Amino acid sequence: MARGPLQQTGAGVLTRRQRERRGRRLLLVWTAVVALVSSGIGGLAGAYVEREGVGDVTLPQAGSVPAGRAPDSVAGIAARALPSVVTLHVSGADEAGTGTGFVLDARGHILTNNHVVQPASSGGEISVTFSGGDTAKARIVGRDSGYDLAVVQVSGVRGLTPLPLGDSDGVRVGDPVVAIGAPFDLANTVTSGIISATERPITAGGEKSDGSDVSYVDALQTDAPINPGNSGGPLLDSRARVIGINSAIRSAGTGSDSGSGQAGSIGLGFAIPVNQARRVAEELINKGHATHPVIGVTLDMGWTGDGARVDSRARDGGPAVAAGGPAARAGLKAGDVITEVDGERVHSGEELIVRIRAHEPGDRLRLTVERGGEREVSLVLGASEQN
Repeated sequence: MARGPLQQTGAGVLTRRQRERRGRRLLLVWTAVVALVSSGIGGLAGAYVEREGVGDVTLPQAGSVPAGRAPDSVAGIAARALPSVVTLHVSGADEAGTGTGFVLDARGHILTNNHVVQPASSGGEISVTFSGGDTAKARIVGRDSGYDLAVVQVSGVRGLTPLPLGDSDGVRVGDPVVAIGAPFDLANTVTSGIISATERPITAGGEKSDGSDVSYVDALQTDAPINPGNSGGPLLDSRARVIGINSAIRSAGTGSDSGSGQAGSIGLGFAIPVNQARRVAEELINKGHATHPVIGVTLDMGWTGDGARVDSRARDGGPAVAAGGPAARAGLKAGDVITEVDGERVHSGEELIVRIRAHEPGDRLRLTVERGGEREVSLVLGASEQN
């Protein structure tokens, strides 16, 4: 059997050339060995340093962030608005709660929701906490359950900065917004989102058997997170102007929530448009009560058909169409079904009230009415008062 060449293990006699070649090979081998040994020592030393904690570890950090923020950023809007937003702690004989409000003027008037201050309406107390931590007592100037708005006033507080009021009629779907409030009593909480719908007819409240506490709102809808405690706080546009008053949420388990329960946000929040709130706030401050636009009819709220049906009789047994009122002058009769307001469909009595409440007394409306056929009537809104 053939064998390969043998490798000698003993020393042999080498020629000069063989010695030179062997020297070069040894040099290369030694160099390789030195490199391997060096890397091994380095690895062992690094492992030892890491294991034994020899030497300080310094982690990289990004450069410093500029102190200022763009005025239209969420941080910029919050910085301007927070000093004007307050947290209200309200207590009454049987209940207590937390809500939000914001400064209207240097005289100490603060706008919030009626359902926030309602527990203090019969001898309770209202404590207002400003963003800097200062507190003051407040009194109710006026409130209106139909619009779910109220004005309170603090005294002896200097340096108040009113929040500027914007124009809710100019709001468009997709506009960025910022909400500020005290959800679950977490004061000075800032959230952001967009306007997800406008002119959304909603009703809230209704805990009283006679329905006198139901509010009707042609609301701005937003996906900015709003939770119980945000009620009465401002919804701001990109220029830190108030465009709405956060008032209600739609929650997964309980339906419409006025902010007093424990349901959380699912991205469906509703705010009273500031153009409506401005008029009501001015009347509450100047008169102590607000006027509601009316057409002078009693609606059949149990009607299940499409549209808003004029009832057969008023609740007190009188005529459903008030004598001499706007509807009577326009020729409306009991049993008429109102299907449109200024060309916009209404599908229920609640929707009709919401559409009317979005206007002011003295505004002219065009109604589409069904009575054995369809016809249009024009009327000028009257006024009623509700405390």
